[in-house]
Amino acid sequence: MAFTSTFTSLALAGATLAAGTAAAFADGEVNLYSSRHYDTDERLYSDFTDATGITINRIEGKADELIARMQAEGANSPADVLLTVDTSRLTRAKDSGVLQSIDSDVLEQRIPANLQDDDNQWFGFSQRARIIFYDKADVQDPPMDYLSLADPEYKGMVCHRSSSNTYSQTLLASVIENHGEEAARAWAQGMVDNFARDPQGGDTDQLRALISGECEISIANSYYFARALRTDVTGLSEEIDRIGWIFPAQEAEGAHMNLSGGGVAANAPNRENAVAFLEYLSSDQAQQYFSNGNDEFPTVEGVPLSETVAKLGEFKADDVNLSSVAENLPAAQRIFNDVGWK
Repeated sequence: MAFTSTFTSLALAGATLAAGTAAAFADGEVNLYSSRHYDTDERLYSDFTDATGITINRIEGKADELIARMQAEGANSPADVLLTVDTSRLTRAKDSGVLQSIDSDVLEQRIPANLQDDDNQWFGFSQRARIIFYDKADVQDPPMDYLSLADPEYKGMVCHRSSSNTYSQTLLASVIENHGEEAARAWAQGMVDNFARDPQGGDTDQLRALISGECEISIANSYYFARALRTDVTGLSEEIDRIGWIFPAQEAEGAHMNLSGGGVAANAPNRENAVAFLEYLSSDQAQQYFSNGNDEFPTVEGVPLSETVAKLGEFKADDVNLSSVAENLPAAQRIFNDVGWK
């Protein structure tokens, strides 16, 4: 999948979808368990209710806590939909038995096959590119792909998150899928050798470390950087021009994409409304808002990007099947432990 900087308005397929949904479900509710903690998502929920008459009751929390809660609630769980971030958590939800397979022509046709579960238990609705960032003043020859981050020339220059972070786990799992376990192990060891400091903090902290001089190269999700371009992020926005970025592996597999998605709860009491809500999230209307409201990339092809997101430039995204990547997560954790990636 290639992302382009198109700003022209499209006829919103979501309007047609919403009209059909409203006719089928004129009232009722959907109980949403969400680990997406963005105030901008309020617009998604209110637009869905306006279009359908379906009230959204929301419980927010960390993904693992919500999954554990759904397990504990069992058949009596009020949850209809689980929304969360990263393939690892979506897979964890599936493996925990808290999701169910659904049949939806809308979702199967609109969401690319590599961004949905093979058993139709979860679907991706927005993406963030995992980008290499660097200090333009100190790095004249930045790494052009993930594997190059392990080259000895970058020793003592790299900042990254801890191995317990889902973004770290999924990236290594994708390296396993694209390059094999032996190459992935060598990459992880090289990364540890090149760390400028012990892994710590979130993605914004990795970017701030470039400004503070703690490191010269880091990896972060694209929307953290785009947000700092659009709004004032303390310790980052005021000197953001110092930071350059690379969409990795453009001559190979393409940039790794982190996924935000969801599925219908295993014991959903409002199953039809839950499916309708997921279908709404695949509409052009909702997809465009993921970009405009939260600086993310849509998963549905052809949806325009926001002006800020488009500033990052066109790039080739890795189209690896994320269900296959998820199968490598246990191997990724073993490698992290073996190489001492904290």
